[in-house]
Amino acid sequence: MQSIGWSWSPLPQRRRVVSIMAAGVAVLIAVTLVAGILESRFGVADSSSVYLLAVVVMASRFGLWPAVGTSLVSVLLYDLLFTEPRLALAVADPQEWLSLLLFLVVAVVTGRLAGLQTERARDASRRAGEAQSLFAISRSLVTARSVQEAGADLVSLLEKGAAMDDVWIAVGGSPSQERQVASRPTTGPRPEPMVHWLLHRGSGGRTDEWVRTHTGPSRSGRSGAQSSSDEAPADVFRVVIEADERPLGSVWARRAHRRGIPGPTETRLLALAADQIGLALRREELASDATKAEVARRSDMLKSALLDSVSHGLRTPLATIRAVAGGLLDEETATSPDATRKAAAAIDAEAARLSDVVRNVLDLSRIEGNALRADLEVHELGELVRASIRRQRDALPASRLELELPDDLPPVLVDAVFLDQALANVLENAASYAGAETRVRLRAAIASDEGFVDLVVEDGGPGVPDQDLEMLFQKFFRRDGTRPMRAGLGIGLSVARGLVEAMGGQLLAEHSQLGGLALRFRLPRSGRGSTLESAPVPEHAAASPSERP
Repeated sequence: MQSIGWSWSPLPQRRRVVSIMAAGVAVLIAVTLVAGILESRFGVADSSSVYLLAVVVMASRFGLWPAVGTSLVSVLLYDLLFTEPRLALAVADPQEWLSLLLFLVVAVVTGRLAGLQTERARDASRRAGEAQSLFAISRSLVTARSVQEAGADLVSLLEKGAAMDDVWIAVGGSPSQERQVASRPTTGPRPEPMVHWLLHRGSGGRTDEWVRTHTGPSRSGRSGAQSSSDEAPADVFRVVIEADERPLGSVWARRAHRRGIPGPTETRLLALAADQIGLALRREELASDATKAEVARRSDMLKSALLDSVSHGLRTPLATIRAVAGGLLDEETATSPDATRKAAAAIDAEAARLSDVVRNVLDLSRIEGNALRADLEVHELGELVRASIRRQRDALPASRLELELPDDLPPVLVDAVFLDQALANVLENAASYAGAETRVRLRAAIASDEGFVDLVVEDGGPGVPDQDLEMLFQKFFRRDGTRPMRAGLGIGLSVARGLVEAMGGQLLAEHSQLGGLALRFRLPRSGRGSTLESAPVPEHAAASPSERP
C-alpha cells in the first residue's frame, strides 16, 4: 500500500535532488565571486551577508530544506575562503566565530521564512488551479444533458489538471461490466489492465491511498489501458465513481511509469471529479425514473380521457339510434311514411356521427404512431372546398356560409382526402362552438410567402383568448365555460393539424375579422419546387386517414 504523499518511483525524486544540488552550487559560486570582489576591490571587511541572497534564492525556488542546506554550506564556504586562517575550518579570532554563528542563525531564519512563504504561495496556486478545474468540471456537468455529452470536456480537464497522459470514463457496476462513455480518440480499444492502482478512500481523517491491484489476465474490449511494446512503460490508475454507496463506474487514467503515482493535489482532483460525476449519474437515473413515471402518468390520463371521450361520443348517437329505432318497432305506435323517412334520416345522421368518431380516433392513433403518408396531387382549391361544404350542409347550412374563393387562385399540391377530412373537422368545430346563427366565412388568397395559398375558416362567435389559441390543437382540450352544440371527442382540431402538416402545410389559430376564431390553412402551391413523392412527416402529423390501408 502506497501513500499519495510520496512517489514510489525513485527516478523523479533523484532528478529533483540533482536539480536542487546543481542550482545550489551555481548560486553559491555566484555569491562567492560577489563576496570576493567586495572584500578584495572595495575593501568590505565582512561580506558574509551576501550569502543571504543565495539562501533567499534557494528558499523561494525550492523551499525550506534546500534553503537550510544552503545556509550551512554558506557558513562553511565563508569560513574556508574569507576567515583567517583561510582554506581551513579553524577560526583564529573568537569574534569571527560569533559572526559565523550569528550569520548561520540569520540565514536559517531567513531561509525558513522565505521557504514557508514560497510553500504557501505554491499551495495557494495549487488550490486555485484545483478550484478552477473543479469549477470547470461542475460547469460541464451542469450545462450538459448527460455525462456522456460532457465527456470530452471532462477528459480534457482531468488530463490537464491531474497531469495524466490519458483519461477515460466508464460506467458499470464493476470493471468487467463497464462500458466506456467518455475518452479522447485512441488507436484501438483499451483492454483491462492486469495491474492497476486503485484509490482507497480514507475515512475518519485518514489519507487517501493508492493500492496496487491485480485483476488477472487482460480481457480485450474492457475498460483499461496498457502500454504496447514500443511505448514507454505506463501505469494505470482507477478511481471508483460512487453514489449512495453504490458503484456506478470508474475514472481511469494512465501516465508514464517514470512520473510515479499522483500527488495529493492530483489525487484530490481525481477523487472530487469522480464524486461529481457520481452525483451527475445519479441525477440522470432520478431524472430518467421521473420521466418514466410522468410518461406512465400521462399515458394513464390520456387513456382515461380517450375512454371518457369515446364512450361519451358513442353513447349519444347510440342512444338516439336506439330511441328512434325503438319508436319504429313499437307496434302500438302508428307511423306515417313521412315520419318513417324522418326516423331513417335521423338514424343515418347518428350513424354518420359514429363513423366520424371512429375515424377521428383511428386517424389520431396513426398520427401519433408516425404512420401517415400523403398522396400529393395537383388540385383546384375551389373545387375541393365546395365539395367538402356540400358534405357538411347538415351541420352548416348554406344560409350561414360566406365564400370568398377567387377564380384566379393557383392550384395547390395536396392530398384531396386529407384536406377534405381536415376541413370537415374545422367546419364541424365552427358549427359546434360559434353559435346557431353565427356567420361562418371561408376565404382564400395567395399567402405572403408566395409558395403557399391561404384558406381561412372564420366565424363571428365568442372567440378564444390569446393564451388558448395554440392549446386548441391539443388532444381533449376544452375551454372552461364552453358548451358545444354537438358533443365531440375533443380531438378534431388535433387530427386536422396532423393531416395538414402531413401535406407540408400548416394549420394556425388566430383571431377572426368577424370577432371570433379563425383557422388558417397554409397549403403548398403546385410548381413551387416540391416533388410529388411523399415523405415522412413530423411526429405529431404522421398518420393516414382510417380509410386508407
